Amino acid sequence: MEDAVNFKNTKSLVCQFFEKMGFDLQKVEVFLEEGVLHIRIQVEEPKILIGQGGIVLNTIQKLLSKILKKKNQGDFFVDLDINEYKEKKYTYLREIANSVADEVTLSKKKKELEPMPAYQRRIIHLELAKRNDVATESVGEEPERRVIIKPKKI
Repeated sequence: MEDAVNFKNTKSLVCQFFEKMGFDLQKVEVFLEEGVLHIRIQVEEPKILIGQGGIVLNTIQKLLSKILKKKNQGDFFVDLDINEYKEKKYTYLREIANSVADEVTLSKKKKELEPMPAYQRRIIHLELAKRNDVATESVGEEPERRVIIKPKKI
C-alpha cells in the first residue's frame, strides 16, 4: 500500500493545488496509515477553506482525493484536515456523546441528538460502542438524520 503513494510527489501536488486556489500553506504533513492518506495543513485563513460545518472542507477533500488517486494510482482514502478542524470536532463529538450517555444512564430515558452528517453520527456510534450501559441508533432521513442514545437493557 505505501509503495503506491509517492509522499514527496503527493506533498508537492497538495501544495500546488492550494497555491492555484490562492492559499499559501504554512505547514503541510502527509502520511499513510491503514489505507488512509492523511493530509494535515495549516493556513492563515482557514474559515474560507472549512466553510460552515466543514462543508467546503469535505468538498475540497473529495476533489483532492480524485486528483491524488489519478496521479498515484493507489487505493487509499484521503482524509484532509485544515488547522486541526476535524481533530477538534471529533474530540468535541466524543465529549458530547459521553456526556449525553452519562445523562441517559442516570435518567434511564433516551435522548435524541441534533441532526448531523453521517461521518459525525459514526463518531458518536463508535465512541459509545465502547460502553455497555447505553445503545445508539440513527433515525430519520437525511439531512435530518440523528442519533438516539438510550439505556441498554441488561
